[in-house]
Amino acid sequence: MRILIAAYLLSLLIGLIGTFGWLGQERDPLSWVYVVMLGQPWVNWTYGLPDTLQPWISAATPLLNLLLLFALCRWARSEARQDR
Repeated sequence: MRILIAAYLLSLLIGLIGTFGWLGQERDPLSWVYVVMLGQPWVNWTYGLPDTLQPWISAATPLLNLLLLFALCRWARSEARQDR
């Protein structure tokens, strides 16, 4: 979980740096590719949204994967405790 959270935060930082040209970096629209990969398959569902909302919701889609993973880990731990 911690590794995935760190990867998500790092990819958000890379996306922001590439979008706004921070730290002397040239602006690059492909800087969000890491966020898109972490947000699969949910990013594919954002293509019908308005253009103003799509980037924000696409950037938040990896949170769905994190929430699902967290729920699965909790469920697995509770199942392991019941099996004892």
